Amino acid sequence: MTSTTELRRVLYGLPGVDEFGARARAARLATRSVKNESKAAAIDLAISMVDLTTLEGADTPGKVRALCGKAVHTAPGAPTVGAVCVYPDLVKVAVEALADTGVGIASVATAFPSGRAPLAVKLADTRQAVLDGATEIDMVIDRGAYLAGDYAKVFDEITAVKDACGDAHLKVILETGELATYDNVRRASWLAMLAGADFIKTSTGKIQPAATAPVVLVMLEAVRDFAAERGRIVGVKPAGGIRTTKDALKMLVQVREVAGPRWLDPALFRIGASSLLNDLLMQREKLATGVYSGPDYFSLD
Repeated sequence: MTSTTELRRVLYGLPGVDEFGARARAARLATRSVKNESKAAAIDLAISMVDLTTLEGADTPGKVRALCGKAVHTAPGAPTVGAVCVYPDLVKVAVEALADTGVGIASVATAFPSGRAPLAVKLADTRQAVLDGATEIDMVIDRGAYLAGDYAKVFDEITAVKDACGDAHLKVILETGELATYDNVRRASWLAMLAGADFIKTSTGKIQPAATAPVVLVMLEAVRDFAAERGRIVGVKPAGGIRTTKDALKMLVQVREVAGPRWLDPALFRIGASSLLNDLLMQREKLATGVYSGPDYFSLD
């Protein structure tokens, strides 16, 4: 399945998204709360799902080392995060800092965040990151090609990057804030999964809106339906705008109710964030001690 005609037939054969219904269901799920007796376990699960991220032009080896230390030493008795996510040129620094910790090393590649570069450049970017030790690659699709209907180009680029990843997992960023409609989000999710994505991811974090609840709901429906029809399980990673424990727990409720309990696993659900971890740790301590320590007691990212 490589021609735009074939892909269009599959993608436009998908049922349309009821946008009002998606917003309404996401709003209803957001009103559900996690019971106090389950909250501690839910916070620890959320911590284990965090891709602790720094993607700034001013990133330094020192900042990445500090972030890696925080990823491993979250709090006494707390799990480590799922992965640390950095630019490709800082992968080696993260590899050294995270040796033997079990924390994944994710790297954005393929001309992040625009996705606008020749395929050869994207593949070289990916291969170098994997060679340097990245265990997960976050690639961003060419939204211009997707919105122009050139599905074959997007499909072929994803399959080529997947091949370049080798054993590293591939997360495909859709940049949903630029896709305009929920139908486009559903079709892009399926396109990425058909091309071999291990995860589908909402956003680069550089464009607003990012990981809205209705968009994540549409993507969770997509992975659920794809698993039922094709027999392959694909993960989901919302990224951008998830800053509080309350936000994270709402996401976990949505995962359970829409995709199913199987996705409540760091292997299948991640949260891309830079500031969320501090709030999770503060709320965790408050549950354990009854005292809210405040942000001054936790390291800045």
